[in-house]
Amino acid sequence: MATEYGQGYAHRSERHHRLPAALRAPVEARSWREFGYVLLGLPIAIVLFTWTVTTVSLGAGLLVTFLGIPVLAAALAGCRGFGVLERARARGLLGVEVADPEPLRVAKPGALAWMGAMLKSGASWRHALYTLVQFPWAVFSFSVAVSFWTCGWALLTYPLWFWVFPAYAGEGGIQLYGDAHHSVYLDNPFEITVTALIGLVFTLATPWLVRALTAVDGLLVRGLLGPSQLSARVVELESDRGAVVDTAAADLRRIERDLHDGAQARLVALAMDLGLAKEKLREDPRAAARMVEEAHGEVKTALQELRDLARGIHPAVLTDRGLDAALSAVASRCTVPVRVEVDLPARPAPAIEGIAYFTVSELLQNVSKHSGARTASVDVWRSEDRLMLQVSDDGVGGADVSRGSGLAGLAARLDAVDGVLVVDSPAGGPTRVIAELPWRG
Repeated sequence: MATEYGQGYAHRSERHHRLPAALRAPVEARSWREFGYVLLGLPIAIVLFTWTVTTVSLGAGLLVTFLGIPVLAAALAGCRGFGVLERARARGLLGVEVADPEPLRVAKPGALAWMGAMLKSGASWRHALYTLVQFPWAVFSFSVAVSFWTCGWALLTYPLWFWVFPAYAGEGGIQLYGDAHHSVYLDNPFEITVTALIGLVFTLATPWLVRALTAVDGLLVRGLLGPSQLSARVVELESDRGAVVDTAAADLRRIERDLHDGAQARLVALAMDLGLAKEKLREDPRAAARMVEEAHGEVKTALQELRDLARGIHPAVLTDRGLDAALSAVASRCTVPVRVEVDLPARPAPAIEGIAYFTVSELLQNVSKHSGARTASVDVWRSEDRLMLQVSDDGVGGADVSRGSGLAGLAARLDAVDGVLVVDSPAGGPTRVIAELPWRG
């Protein structure tokens, strides 16, 4: 397992701003994009709401005839088309990445099959629900965002344009109060300054208010326009199945290679040596005995290789005595001293136990080959319905799953059974790798 230790981390440079986030928010591009999303939301919501209400009502009214079915199917198809637009708008203005929903599963070609698939698709009805729910929310968010945004900037810039009132309206400034006997205008320097400060508060608060509003929009897009939880789970399981198949194929190739290049080649050579010894038995008994003795040594070596290979497939000690004894045996073969502590109330499922064994085994191989560590430790415990593994060492660090090394393959193997691999390995060490597996006892 060729994990790259000791090569360090690729440090990311962080941009430092002189102004705090609260002060720069009103002029940030993100704030203006979010405000633009809210402004576009109302006219788009009107179009979507009108389309859905009109077409679905028409289709429902025509269900007494055959025409209702194609009208409803066309209504849902239009909603799915609008969903593409909304996902693109959320991606471009809010940075919300939403995967496409599950495609239509049309059993056979033809218009009737397509209409049936459209009407039975849960994603299509979720798109229609989005157009109905998003309309009142778009009205609310548009009203709130535009009111706060215009009010804040108008009050903040009041010192720049208050002269318009005495020059063109015949009044001293903005009228704060007025009746038949008394009027209050914001016209003196103190009142103008206070007005600008109030506008500053509104201006600073508005981007965060708009951000909260668009966060709700993001939830609507994710929840109604993306794939359903069941569909996402199916995709995840299909991906995990592919990872399991690839891992099994890689293990079979490794076993075949080890047999072909190791024990098989040695047994072929052993057969040839015994054949030569048989021929020399009458002519030169001493040479034949020496050859038999050498063949005996080759048999021992071949047996050891076969034992190592069998241990790599599934060690007998794991089946007979569990993780504690099996991991202790692995730790004894490590090139550095390893402390092993296993605290389990019972044994997990055999499949999970096997994955845990091979996970620790491969991580300890990393420690031996790449870490440069002086000591290491293995801790295994149960936390609720999860089996926790932790392998630590005091080596040079720098391990990274994202580099596509052996750790990435190990993470994929764990993910196939709903497991998680977390690597904490700063440059210079120490390294700590935590694996989490379902218990499934």
